[in-house]
Amino acid sequence: MKKSKKLKIAFKAAVHNLLHMRFGTWMVILLLTAISAVFILPIIYIVCNAFKPLNELFLYPPRFFVKNPTMQNFRDFIYATDSSNVPFSRYLFNSLLVTVATVALTIVISLACAFAFSKMKFPGKGWMFKVIIVALMFSPEAVVITRYLIVSGLGLLNTYWAHILPQLALPMGVFMIKQFMDQIPDSLCEAAHIDGANDFQVLFKIIAPTVAPAIGTVLIVSFQAVWGDTATSTLYTFDESMKTMPYFISTLTSGITGSSVARVGAAAAAGLILFLPNFIIFFILQKSMIATMVTSGIK
Repeated sequence: MKKSKKLKIAFKAAVHNLLHMRFGTWMVILLLTAISAVFILPIIYIVCNAFKPLNELFLYPPRFFVKNPTMQNFRDFIYATDSSNVPFSRYLFNSLLVTVATVALTIVISLACAFAFSKMKFPGKGWMFKVIIVALMFSPEAVVITRYLIVSGLGLLNTYWAHILPQLALPMGVFMIKQFMDQIPDSLCEAAHIDGANDFQVLFKIIAPTVAPAIGTVLIVSFQAVWGDTATSTLYTFDESMKTMPYFISTLTSGITGSSVARVGAAAAAGLILFLPNFIIFFILQKSMIATMVTSGIK
């Protein structure tokens, strides 16, 4: 009874607040709702596309929502994986291994670099950080040839390191975590050093938990970049068993695994399967990304 009364009071208070909102507040809410609807449309389209029969996929003009949903696309996808020369489990294993290793190493490297630039003193610190800022302006396509020459020169072609190494440099991650660390007082690190802690202990036991929101943001960005990447499989590997799941999915409509027309439905279902991990990771860590944008200083 007490809980029901509390719920009724809370509901009445919420209704009262809604009815007494200012006109400007209502306009802001409506504007944000409209913007949210626009941003959610691609997600709805991906989901609808995965359940469209072939006649709706080829319909012109295209229809946004699915009219007659079907699971045939997922059955076609399973058939495509069964008819592949390499088991689909191998592509999935490669993707999981590469993604987990790359994201973990990227976070460690970005965290260590940010700590060095933020809390340590060494010659050339200023211009080296400026180089990282300049690197933010370069797209991955601009350094494809350079990356290939480095991977080839190190003898890493057709290995897992060929997938991992080109993805480890994340200038945005270093910049983001460093800016977050700058707000942590140097006295905190000095106190830890006085108590006998070394730099690694200060970094991983004191600094890392404090900048956890920034680390979560780097995890999201790194995961999205690696999970859907097809360039490394295309450029650095020759053996089919070394390629990743996004590469296999990209071949569904290219004529490599079968008819490009017949595989459109399978590709639509595969696109949803490939999208879901990105959505789940972002949904779990969205608070970290928001906190990274709005937090300033230590609470």
